[in-house]
Amino acid sequence: MSDIPQALPVTVDKSHLITIGEKLYSQSTELVRELVNNAYDADATEVHVTISEEQIEVRDNGSGMDLEGLKQYFNIGSQEKRLHPRSARLRRERIGQFGIGKFATLSACGSFTVTTRCGPFAATVTFDKEAWERAGDRWDLPLVIHAPDPDRGDGATVTLSKLTKRFDVADVEKRIIESVPLKVQDFRVYLNGLPVKPRTLPGQRVPFLEGTPFGPVHGEIIILPSSKATVTEPLGIECKVKQVTVRREFFGMETWGREMARVRGEAHADFLPITSDRSGFITDSEEHRAFQEAMLRVMEEVKRYLGRVSDERETKGARKALREALHRIQDALRVNPDFAPPGMLPLAGETPGLGGAGLAQEAPPPKAETLGEAAKPKRTRQKKPSTRAVQLTPHAVIQRLKMGYTGITCCLDHFGTDGPECFTEGTVIYINRDHPLYEREIKKRETHIMHIARLLTQEISLMRDPLNPRQAFERQSTLLRDAFRA
Repeated sequence: MSDIPQALPVTVDKSHLITIGEKLYSQSTELVRELVNNAYDADATEVHVTISEEQIEVRDNGSGMDLEGLKQYFNIGSQEKRLHPRSARLRRERIGQFGIGKFATLSACGSFTVTTRCGPFAATVTFDKEAWERAGDRWDLPLVIHAPDPDRGDGATVTLSKLTKRFDVADVEKRIIESVPLKVQDFRVYLNGLPVKPRTLPGQRVPFLEGTPFGPVHGEIIILPSSKATVTEPLGIECKVKQVTVRREFFGMETWGREMARVRGEAHADFLPITSDRSGFITDSEEHRAFQEAMLRVMEEVKRYLGRVSDERETKGARKALREALHRIQDALRVNPDFAPPGMLPLAGETPGLGGAGLAQEAPPPKAETLGEAAKPKRTRQKKPSTRAVQLTPHAVIQRLKMGYTGITCCLDHFGTDGPECFTEGTVIYINRDHPLYEREIKKRETHIMHIARLLTQEISLMRDPLNPRQAFERQSTLLRDAFRA
């Protein structure tokens, strides 16, 4: 017996359409976003969203739909937007791709109606879940053709009734801000009568443009001021396809510590393939790999820039703290002149101040009463500093404490997290700004000044008597007490 070719029909159960709608989106706020973006694709310049306990209405002034447009609208998985990726009148790049988002409304309501006006054509289509299930094998929907009304312009209104989920207005607004192209010219969205405005963040803007084999990746990174950095706002970079946020990603910022909270921004890559519910990307695609590589390059530059900005800000604070600490130590040394290093004894009537920082002039040497070499004041010969080379960064903070004819130089700089907390070379005291203890104490101005003063008095006390650390410790305690005496 020979093989007999036959045909096997492919059928789709009607209930599967409702299942698609109920399972397509995990959050009910996605439904409103989808309807607003449909209005954007239809060249609307205004969209009015009204939310109440009984229903949700999304009304726009777009191009509307004629009879053929309605048939296309209810075509499951329509390719219309893929075949015509730009809108007819305003040439907008259309957001929708799959033609099934409209059925997602069934996950939150028992019925939705579409009323449309396009020129002389006006009609209403109703999709009621219970009526649809009772109709058995019938796939058609009730359609009512309205008489032409020349006083009403083109547009469409989608109404969701018999709500099965609660919609929080604040959550809907947040989702619209994130996932609707509000920054496009001639496009406005109103929620319960109030305009929805795009989020604006203060800070330094860093624009970027990276090329890939599939298209450009562009956008901007925003470095927030420290006072504005908060974890209450969503963290990460908004990754957008056709101006709609698909998801937020960090691109390695998880390892940046507290500085991560200062970084926001958006990255546009219209070539990225996305999932049908628009909640993520097809991550195993070549396009997504190219996007990741481009953004990692961008974030590496942002990290370097952020480091420079943070260092400059911290340098200003370090300069002020060092100046205050030196003032206090100078006052303490006047009270305890025996604790000063050799050659640094204060002169009677000396003008108070710091040298090297432009705070005060050095006191002039006393004039000789008679001529001749014997009348000249003898100067104490200082030790030559160590030959050890200390390489400084451009952000080193250097100030000098002068008392008498000599003094000490104080330098705050970066010597690495594994470097010493402080060290002395000759008459130069170095303090390590990378040391964990220093990093901890700079958060508050008072503790910052106290920490610097502690290290400086420690080194000054050791200069006086390096072979007797116990006595140096006692001197340091006295100097600190007198430096911070109320």
